[in-house]
Formats: sequence, C-alpha cells, structure tokens
Amino acid sequence: MKNVRKITFALALSLLIVLSSCASPTPEIVTVVVTATDQPATEAPASAPTHPLAPVSLGGPQNGETIKWIDGSVLVYISAGNFTMGYGGDAPVHSISLDGYWIQQTKVTNRMYDQCVSTGSCTPPTQELGGPVFTNPTFASHPVVGVTWDQAQAYCSWVQGSLPTEAQWEKAARGANGNAYPWGNSEPSCDLLNFANCYGRTTNVDTYENGKSPFGLYDMAGNVFEWVFDFYDANYYAQSPAENPTGPTTGQYRGIRGSSFETSDVQAASAIRRFNEQTDSGRDIGFRCAVPNPQPYAPYCQLTAQVPANQVDSSAACALPEGVVVNQYCQNGDGYGVVQISFGATWEERGTRIQCEERLEGGLRTLVCRGPRGIETTNEVVVCNPACTNQPDVSSLNSFCDAGYTLDPATGACSYTPILAQPAAGGCPLGYVTVQRGDQQVCAVGPAVDGSCPIGLYLDDLAGFCVPPNGEANAPFGIDNSALAQQTYAGCAAGYDYNSNFQCCQSATGGAFPGCAPGFTFDQNAAACVPVFEEALGGTGCVTVRVNTVKCSVVEDKVCAPIKTESPCVANLNCQWNENADSCEVRTTP
Repeated sequence: MKNVRKITFALALSLLIVLSSCASPTPEIVTVVVTATDQPATEAPASAPTHPLAPVSLGGPQNGETIKWIDGSVLVYISAGNFTMGYGGDAPVHSISLDGYWIQQTKVTNRMYDQCVSTGSCTPPTQELGGPVFTNPTFASHPVVGVTWDQAQAYCSWVQGSLPTEAQWEKAARGANGNAYPWGNSEPSCDLLNFANCYGRTTNVDTYENGKSPFGLYDMAGNVFEWVFDFYDANYYAQSPAENPTGPTTGQYRGIRGSSFETSDVQAASAIRRFNEQTDSGRDIGFRCAVPNPQPYAPYCQLTAQVPANQVDSSAACALPEGVVVNQYCQNGDGYGVVQISFGATWEERGTRIQCEERLEGGLRTLVCRGPRGIETTNEVVVCNPACTNQPDVSSLNSFCDAGYTLDPATGACSYTPILAQPAAGGCPLGYVTVQRGDQQVCAVGPAVDGSCPIGLYLDDLAGFCVPPNGEANAPFGIDNSALAQQTYAGCAAGYDYNSNFQCCQSATGGAFPGCAPGFTFDQNAAACVPVFEEALGGTGCVTVRVNTVKCSVVEDKVCAPIKTESPCVANLNCQWNENADSCEVRTTP
C-alpha cells in the first residue's frame, strides 16, 4: 500500500505541475494545488525499531551558520554577545548585549514577497514611480519596495519572525567591533554597494560580494533602505537597556536603517539612524526579517530543481572591449575627459557626477564626458562586450533536489518522497548519511551536492547530519515516519496545509512554492534554477575606465551655501557638510 500511495502522489504531482505551469506568473515560481487521496496514515515498517532512538549530541549553530528558509531566503546565525552601537551626536557610542538570533542574508526580494501574496498572507506592494515593477520577472531578485511598515512586519510574521530591532540590524551590519561600514572602514565605492546613483536604480540583492558584512550579509548598505522594528526616538540611546533593546513602546515614527541607491557616500555609514511614517512607503524602502527562534516546519510537497553553483564555471573566456582615456580638457568653464571605446561595446556612467555623450570622429568611437563644474573629480565608466553573458553554460551539468525529494527531469519539479529510516543492504541512498544511534544504525538527511541542507536545517558539525536549529534531532526530514512527523513538526506556514499521508506542506489556496533563490534564475532548457553571477554591466567581459575631469573655473556657490542644516546638505551630491564651520559647502572631493 505504501508504494501505491507514493506512485499515486508522484503521478498527481507531475500532472499538476504541467497544468499549473501555464498559469504561473513567472517561470521561477510554480503554482500548484496538491490533492491527496484520503488513505490511512503511513504505518511503520515491520523492521522499524521498537524502542526510542538514543539521544544525539549536537554542537548547535555557530556564528555565521546558514540555513535555507521557507520563503527561498537564507538565514544567517549571529551568536549572542556584546557589540558597539552608535557613532556620536544623537547616537552616542555604547555597548549592547544581544541574544543569538537568525537574520535574512539579503533583503526580501520581489520573488519572495510574491510567494506570500500568492498564499493570501500578504498584500501587494504599491507600485512606486521609478521603482522596479513587482510583477516583472526581470526584477524578481531585486528588493521589494513600496511596502509600509505593517506590510513588512506581516511578511516577517509569515516566516516566523519580525522586523529586526535597530540593535539587531546594526550588529548584523557592523559586526561586533563597530565597523563604520559593512565591509570595514574603507570609503564607499561603486564596487562595494549600490549608492550615489552608481546604477540609478535597484540591483539584485546579492550583487555586491565585496560589500558583505562581517556575518556575510548582503546590501547592509545601499540599494534600498530597510524598515526596522523600533519606534523612533532621537533620545532613546540615552535610556536604552544594555541588553536586547527593542526601542520605545510608542511613537509617531518607525525606524529605518541602511542607505539607498540614491544616497551619497556620507550617508552610507551603518550607524546612521533614520525614520519614517509607519504608513508610508517608497521606491527606495525595503526590509529583511529576523527569526530569533526558527521552528521546524514540515517540508514542502514540491520544490524546483537546482544546478549547483559550486559546479559552474564562472570564468569562461570572453574578449574584453577597449576602454581608454585619450584626452582631457576645459571648455566654457567645464572639465572634460574623452574615452575611446570599441565598436559594438555597451557602456554606462557610474554615479551622477559625470555625463557622457557618444561621438564618432575620424573613424573612432569615443565618449565625451563632462564632470561637475568648479571641482576636480575622478569618475568611472563601465564598458562591456555584449557577446559575453553573465548566465553560465550549464548544459553539461545535472540538476539536483534536496534529500527526500525525487526529480522529474522533464519539469524540474522535486516531489517529496521520504525513505525508510533503516539503511538498505547498500547503505543509505545519496543525500543521506548513516548515523549510529545507540545500538541502531539509521539514515539521516545530509547536505546536497552543493553542500547545503534542505529548507529549515543546518549541518551540525558534531552530529554529522542536517538538523533544525531548535535542536529537534528526531524530526524526520526525508524519513518516512508519519507519527513522528506529527509530533515534531511545527506545522506549515500560513497558506499551506499539512498532509499527514505524504508528511509535507501543500498549498491551501493555490499559492506558490518557493522559487529560485537570490543569485539564481529559472532556465527553461535546464528545467532548473541556475546561477547568475553578475548584475548587468560590471561582470564578465567588462572593463572599468577611470575618467579624471579637471577644475576649470571657480563658480559662485549659489547651491550649497543657502542650505543651513546637515540633512538637506548631504542629500545634495554637489555639497558636503563642514562640521567645524557648521555650514554647507560645495564638495571639493570626489
């Protein structure tokens, strides 16, 4: 009977996958309703152990540990301890102690948020002027924007968490030593974060590898601001408790941290505090979630296959285009730089402090770039060979599923099909490890070919297999044990129902299962999620040209001098705030 049920389940899933793919809003997300035949719960096999398994010693999650989570995100563990918070002024430097917690490695993406909307647990974001289009799959891995504080908090509740407190956010951004920026103390630049209109728009949430925080989090500076849990009070630090502060109990505003693709270098420091109306939203405000105590939800009944990133060659040969500065001059008080580039190459300026115009003169293709008047600056232009691709060739690689799932190569669907705990004559199958539990040997879920554990599990170094972060080592992920599953799983996320026959979570309303993770996109030919290594210009086949423009004249300051306070001063990219003189001045450095 057990085999009949498994075959029936697999056939039902395959049929539903094919039918649902036509209605799916994007190829990354598969919408499916699983209908299970009402049959008796799975019975234990005759050879099953008759007494409880011996306890397992666990090392527990370590600092920087990661787990895949129920919305397609990755959670990072930050262990308990002290850290330095604040920077001075209205945010005095002080030491804070936090309990251990998990926090999302990236900002919540459009793809992740769409899953919550599809389940009926979240409301759609507002389409902001100049923001990425939420329903456009091109922006699936861009941060979701146009969400209020309440919408962001509702999403975090859906994934068992909450918006991070200001203290949790700042520790995750700066590390325990109080770095000025996520990457350390060096000045911001366009290869570390998306700021000062380096791109002029949002970017994929995992683009800036070199800008990650000490705990491995992306985009803790730049791209978009982030909602945090706390009410905002400018004087809160003076009365904040030294352990696990959560902000004032009431207030008019909610806190916002980080910076955006439009903010200047002086606004990128991790300790800067901001605020906004709780009901407001914007094209440059997103969020990420903290999950202090993740509980083991049951596995999804279906997931999408994946090509392992660690087996993909990201360094395929590609001819670099020409990009060289050939001239520099002044004209009508403006400084210019001339860049010669290859025919057929694409290009774009980095930042807003230079404007380039393409020309064809004497059989040469050039960019004539004008810098800001009255100051000397160094700016960047990125020139790329469009024949190069940021999506690697995966035709020779096989896709895979997490342990406990069976792959349908035609559709790329991974259907949950747990195995018996007792090893067969040849041992445990691929994706499982053999564990000695007292006088018994049993199979347990191990890491997949890419080194990761299934959703909701981490690889415990002491135990040697994948376990949930709450330490429930008996939770039968990938193991056919219906009674134990009902005892140890914390159920399913809102919008999904637990099917005791198949021991997995199925859609309650036709909602979508997790799609491709950030850094991956669905490839129709591979029928799987495949890595994408770079964002637009700036990856394989690109060169960065540094263009100097000289100071050609001194202009009367009619822009910065009239500004009397710091905030509007630093918001203007042509100005800088002079702390000693307490005045706004024309920026004299790049």
